[in-house]
Amino acid sequence: MRGETPSFYTVIFCLIHNIEKKKKKKITDTMSVFPHRLLLLVLLLLHVIVYVHGWTSNHSKVPALLVFGDSLVDPGNNNVLPTIAKSNFPPYGREFPGRRPTGRFSNGKLPSDFLASVIGLKELLPAYLDPQLKPQDLLTGVSFASAGTGYDQRTADTWSVLSVGDQLKLFKEYIGRLKAVAGEERAKSILSKSLYAVAAGSNDMLFTYFQNPINLKRYDVNTYAGFLIDTVSGIVQELYQLGARKIAVAGLPPLGCLPSQRTLAGGILRKCVDIYNDAAILYNSKLTAELRSLGSQLTGTTIGYIDLYGSVYDLIANPVAYGFEEVSKGCCGTGKLEFSILCNRFSPETCEDDSKYVFWDSYHPTEKASAILVKKLFQKLKFLL
Repeated sequence: MRGETPSFYTVIFCLIHNIEKKKKKKITDTMSVFPHRLLLLVLLLLHVIVYVHGWTSNHSKVPALLVFGDSLVDPGNNNVLPTIAKSNFPPYGREFPGRRPTGRFSNGKLPSDFLASVIGLKELLPAYLDPQLKPQDLLTGVSFASAGTGYDQRTADTWSVLSVGDQLKLFKEYIGRLKAVAGEERAKSILSKSLYAVAAGSNDMLFTYFQNPINLKRYDVNTYAGFLIDTVSGIVQELYQLGARKIAVAGLPPLGCLPSQRTLAGGILRKCVDIYNDAAILYNSKLTAELRSLGSQLTGTTIGYIDLYGSVYDLIANPVAYGFEEVSKGCCGTGKLEFSILCNRFSPETCEDDSKYVFWDSYHPTEKASAILVKKLFQKLKFLL
């Protein structure tokens, strides 16, 4: 098109073409042309490398990962809280780098660690309350999660931990610290482009509802699930007001298939408990509807649903396909009830090969299971990036 600036590749082609036209038949002339052709080829390759690098950088739209939730994504915030809901002792962390317990409820890394890694941010997502946290860590994300918590404040109060609402208060503090490190404008950009992940609700449903006779009389499961969804909705809206524009919220896993619930309510055969799974399905259906509604209301926001139920159930129903052998109990101790302080270095019968287990203790997935879950779920969350 007349007046259009020729591309880099057009210029290169013309230069090479002109050189080819001027080539002589003499060997000396051929040798004199060769360095020019080589130089142009090198320039072309360098441009391609720079172009590809630029494409990658421009499409890395997530500068940080900010996580809220319970023990599924708590990398050690509870270490500094006055609670028994801790896991900063062996055998927790036995597959973690350095084979050390960090407060993660796993034999190794958490789903939040793998998510930070697959996004390309860092190998481990640190706890916001970690005394060793460095100012630069704030730039690429942290986890505010607290093991044992939920959306219901009563759940957090039972374990003396941080509710998701409490975690939002820490997030506001984080914003101030981020501005001090990055400056006002860069901090605003980080907050708007970051991925926010929220994963809670299991403790609410299992402990605060099903194992609390008062609440069982006060609510039916539909009403309590609705109460939780209202709380989730408020949290998403508050995140939006604080600058979040990319938000992923996890549903509940198949609660009735957790080793602990099989033991407590699955009968002598320790089968999955339908009433708990049905409650999770009900909650998830309400959650997806609410997230869809919020997505249409909150301008400029992309909201995703994390299908924990389907992904976890697939591992349990098809263990061999993923290299697992045991799905009904955890590796730690007997694997039927142990978690937190009940899963310790003195626990008898702890397995030797945790890679064969979907669950590490009676509630939480192994590192291997977490890695598989994130790989499966990430494919469905790419639209958030």
